[in-house]
This record gives sequence, C-alpha cells and structure tokens, in this order.
Amino acid sequence: MPGYIIHIAIAKEYTKKHKGENENIKEFIDGTIQPDLVKPKSESHYGKSPAYTNLKKYLENNKIDDSFKRGEFLHLIADYLFYNFYLDKIDKEIIHNDYDILNNELIEKYKIEYIPNCIKNNIFFKEGKTKILEKKLILKVIDEISSLNIYEVEKEVNENNIKWNSYKNLI
Repeated sequence: MPGYIIHIAIAKEYTKKHKGENENIKEFIDGTIQPDLVKPKSESHYGKSPAYTNLKKYLENNKIDDSFKRGEFLHLIADYLFYNFYLDKIDKEIIHNDYDILNNELIEKYKIEYIPNCIKNNIFFKEGKTKILEKKLILKVIDEISSLNIYEVEKEVNENNIKWNSYKNLI
C-alpha cells in the first residue's frame, strides 16, 4: 500500500483536479488514511489484506456520499492499483524506508499542510536513495490516480464492468 504521505498527496491532488465535487479537504484526507488505521486491515480493505482490496464489497457496505467515504474509496482504489500493477513483491522494511525517504519531498512538492494528528507520530523522515520506489514513478502514480473519477470507478465496479486492464498504463 502507498504510505500515508502518498495517500495524502493523491487526495490533495484529487481535490485540485476535481474542484466541482467541493470536497471538504480535511474530511477527504481523514477518509483517505482511515483504512490503514483499522486493525486488522482486512476489515477496512474488504479482502484478506490491502493487496486483496475488494472494491465491490466496499461499495456493497458503504455509500460514497460524503467527503470522508469518497476519501476511503480513493484509498482503496490506490491500494488496489499499487499492489496489482506496480509491486509484485513487497519487502515491508525496504518499502517503509523508501516512504521515509520520499516523505519530505512529497510534503514540499504537494504543499501538504494538513497531516491528521493520529498519524503524525507514524510519519518519518530519512535521507538516502530509495531501493524500490523511484521518485519519478511515484509522482506519476500520484498524478494518474488523482486524475481518476471516483464516480466512474464506482459505476464500473457496481456494473461488474471494471476494466482494470485499462488502468495498467497508470503505473
């Protein structure tokens, strides 16, 4: 799954690109981090783990009728795409170290000012070179996922007509 700062950057970019949806940015960001706060994560990702996120089950149990719920749904979309089209194997220790290396740059680039208090103690900053996550690719991931239309994805999922293969070019 993307780290907290990547999820927040996706959420922030989404609200910029979809201004007509008038999201409450704080509620949207709170929603976008919520699935990773739940233990076990299988409950909030509606599958065995974030790698097996089930969007259909999420929509069967939730309506995306407010900023918080739309943020949650965007989180699950990002996790699904991240696991299924980007990472084949994850070494959690290495990827978390990569998040820590990227965090400061992403906060600066996306002018992230709001980081919910409940995760502030879980955001770390390191220097060095990433081993798995290339900065250029992560910027593309943030750009492409934030460009998706949540309502179009919802419609595709509800109609059992999700075209995930069409999303392969995203990552």
